[in-house]
Amino acid sequence: MPGNQLKFAWRYLSKDRQFAFLNLIGLATGLACTILIYLWVKDEWQMDKFYKNDARLFQVMENRVQASGIWTADSSPGPMADALVNDMPQVEYATTTAPVWDISVLANQEKKVRAAGKYAGKDFFHVFSYDLIQGTVDQVLTDERSIVLSNVTAMKLFGNTDVVGKTIEAIESQQKQIYKVSGIFRDPGPHSSDQFDFVLPVKGIITKEKGFEDWGNTFASTFLLLKPGVGVDQFNARIADYIRRKTNNQITYRTPFLKRYSANYLYGQYQNGKLAGGRIEYVRLFSIIAIFILVIACINFMNLSTAKAAGRAKEVGIKKIVGAGRGTLILQYLGESTLMATASMVLAILLVVLFLPVFNGITGKHLDPSHPDAGLILSVLAITLFTGVVSGCYPALYLSGFAPALVLKGKLRNAVGELLIRKGLVAFQFTLSFVLILGVLVVYRQIRFIQTKNLGYDRDHVISFPKEGRLWNGKQQETFLAEARNIPGVIHASSIGHNLAGHNNGTNDVIWTGKDPNDKTEFEAVAVDYEMLETLGISMKQGRSFSRGFGADSTKLIFNEAAIRFMGIKDPVGKRVKLWDKEMEIVGIAKDFHFASLHEKVKPLFFLLAPGETWRFMAKIEAGKDKAVIDKLNQLYRQFNPGFSFEYSYLDADYEKLYVAEQRVSMLSRYFAGLAILISCLGLFGLAAFTAERRKKEIGIRKVLGASMRSVVFLLSKDFLKLALIAILIAFPFSWWMASQWLDSFAYRIYLGSGIFVITGFSIIVITLLTVSFQAVNAALSNPVKSLKAE
Repeated sequence: MPGNQLKFAWRYLSKDRQFAFLNLIGLATGLACTILIYLWVKDEWQMDKFYKNDARLFQVMENRVQASGIWTADSSPGPMADALVNDMPQVEYATTTAPVWDISVLANQEKKVRAAGKYAGKDFFHVFSYDLIQGTVDQVLTDERSIVLSNVTAMKLFGNTDVVGKTIEAIESQQKQIYKVSGIFRDPGPHSSDQFDFVLPVKGIITKEKGFEDWGNTFASTFLLLKPGVGVDQFNARIADYIRRKTNNQITYRTPFLKRYSANYLYGQYQNGKLAGGRIEYVRLFSIIAIFILVIACINFMNLSTAKAAGRAKEVGIKKIVGAGRGTLILQYLGESTLMATASMVLAILLVVLFLPVFNGITGKHLDPSHPDAGLILSVLAITLFTGVVSGCYPALYLSGFAPALVLKGKLRNAVGELLIRKGLVAFQFTLSFVLILGVLVVYRQIRFIQTKNLGYDRDHVISFPKEGRLWNGKQQETFLAEARNIPGVIHASSIGHNLAGHNNGTNDVIWTGKDPNDKTEFEAVAVDYEMLETLGISMKQGRSFSRGFGADSTKLIFNEAAIRFMGIKDPVGKRVKLWDKEMEIVGIAKDFHFASLHEKVKPLFFLLAPGETWRFMAKIEAGKDKAVIDKLNQLYRQFNPGFSFEYSYLDADYEKLYVAEQRVSMLSRYFAGLAILISCLGLFGLAAFTAERRKKEIGIRKVLGASMRSVVFLLSKDFLKLALIAILIAFPFSWWMASQWLDSFAYRIYLGSGIFVITGFSIIVITLLTVSFQAVNAALSNPVKSLKAE
C-alpha cells in the first residue's frame, strides 16, 4: 500500500509540473534557511559547554552599587580564589586569572610568534578541563618561571609538541625573560569564548603588581568548581557579604555572587544588577525567523494544494465510489506532501552545502555538517516529516471530504470555508513579511546610525599599534614618538592606555569637596602621553590639554563633561581633587565622547598624563597619504624593535568590532527576510496563476463587452491587495513592539517614526502588485475567443 501511494503521488506531481516546481523551490528554500539557522543556533548553544564539569563550573561576579545604579562586573579581587577554597568547604577548586598585557611575542632561537596569554592560579587546569597533552595538572603552574603552551603555539615555535623542558623567550616591558615549558594543552577550539595561546603562573603578576592581592583591586577574574550537590543559591547567600567581612566593613558596596560560566556567553547583559539578556536575544530572534520561514513555505503548499482541489474533485469522487475510504485518501495526499517535503529536503541539503561557506563568512562560525551527529540527523528527519505533515494535513482533510455524488454531478458545495482559510493564510504570510521587512529596516538604520554618529572624537585615518619590546622604555618611547611626528603625513602621534571600546580601567578613589562618602561610582581612568587628545580630535569645553609648555603636568587631570556633571563642581578649572590620595589639579574639561558602546550612556572619565602606563600607540595620518606613512612607520618601528613585526589597525575598524553581533544580525536578517519574501512571492505567483485560469471565461466575456486591460488587471489584483492591507494593519502593533524592544537595548538609538512603517507597508503592496500583475497582465492580454471556446 505505501508503494502504491508513493506511485500515485509521483504521477500526480510529475503531471502538474508548474505546481510541483513552485512547491519544490519554495519548500527547499524554506528548509535550507531553517537548516542553516538550526546549525547556527545549535552552535551558539554549545559555546563553553564542552567542559567536563560544566554544571559545577562558576564565575564570581560582583554587583557594585553606584550613584547611577548597580553595575554588574565580571572581575573580582586577586585573593578571592584562594580565600574561597580556604573558607568555604563547598568549593572543590578555585583559580584566579588575569590577562597578560605586557607579553605579545614568544620566541625560541629560530622563530618568533605573536601570542595572547593569561596568568592563572595553580588549579586552573582542575577548574577548566582543557586537555593536557603533556605535563601534570597539579604541577604545570607551580613554578613562577614556567609556561604552558597550546599545541598550536608549540607547533609554530618548535614544529612539534614534545617540548616540555625546553625554554622560550618573552619580552616583558623592555626586559627579556626566559620561561621553561612545563606543559602543552590542546587548543580550546571554536566552541570556547575564551581564546588564548599560553598560560603563566599567577605568581608572576603578584610579583609585578604589588596591589594585586589587595581586596580593593578588581583586576582579576575568579572561577571555581563547586562540590557535587552544592546549591548555588545557598552558596550565593553565604558569600553576599564576603568582601565586607574580608575588609572589616571597609568595602560595603560590592556584593559577589556566582554565575554558571557557560551561561555567560548567551546571558551576559545586566541592567541595574538584574539579568537583562545578551546574545540569547539573537538566538531567539533567528529561531523565530526560522519558524516564520518554514511556516510561510508550508502555507504556500497548503494554498496551492487547496486551490488545485477543484481539478481533483472528480478523482476523489471516483475513488470513493470504487471503495476508497477517507483514511486511504488522506494517506495518499499526505504521501504527496511528504514526498514533496523529502524531495525539497534533498534539494535544501544541496543548497546548504553550496552556501555554507558564505554563511560561515557572515556569521564568523566554523559550521561543518559533513560529519553529522545523531541529533542533527534526527532534527533533519523531524523537520522533513513535520513539514510534510503540516503542509499536507489541510489539503488532505479538505480533498478527502468531498461528497462523491455531488462531485460527479458537478454540484460541488460552495467552499466558503476553504476560501476563508486560504485568504487567512495569505494574510498571515503578508503579516510575517511585514514584520521581517520592518525588522530589516530598523536594524539597518540603527547600525547605520551607530556607524555615522559623531562619537566626540575623530576616528578617521587614525591607526593604532601595540607598544612592544624596547618601546616600553620611557626614553625610547619619547624618541620614537618624536621621530614619528616628523614623518611627512603624520599629523599627530601619541600613546594611550585604553582601547576606546569599553571599560578598561576604573577607580572610585576620586575625592572632591562635597563628595558623598558612601558614593562608590567608578570613573574611567585613561592614561595618555602628550598630544593624545589632539590625535583623537577630542575638543576641550574649558581649560587646556596636556602641554609641555606648562611644565610637568603629571599632577594635572582632565575630566569629561559627564564627570563634572556628576561631581557637581562649578567653575572646575583650577579646582583641586584627590586621586589615589594624591593632590591633583583640574586643568581642562573635555567634551563628552563615546569611549564605550552606544548601548551605554557616556560615563565619568578622566585623563591623566602617565606615558609609562600607556600600552598603545596612535597616529593621525593626513588623508591620501596612508600607504606612504604606514611604510615609514613600519621602518621606524622595526628600527626600534628589531625582530618585531609592525601590526596595526584602523581606529574606525576597531570601533566597528563593538557591533559585530549587530552587523551580523543586520546582514543575516536581510538575507533571510529576502528569502522569506521570495517564498511568499512564489506562493502568490501560483495563486494568481490559478485565479487567472479559473476566471479566464469571465475575463473573456468582460473583454468582449469592452473591458480594458487596466480593469482586468485590477479585477485580478484587488483581492490580494485587500489581504495585504489587512495584514499591514495586523502586523503594525506587533512589529512596533518588537522593534521598540530591540532598540531599547541602546542608550542612543534611532527614532521609530511613522515613516518606516509607511515604507514597509508600501513595500508589501509593491511586492504584491509585481508578483500578481504578471499573471494579471498575461490574462488581460489573452485572446478572449480562445478562452470562450475552451472547455
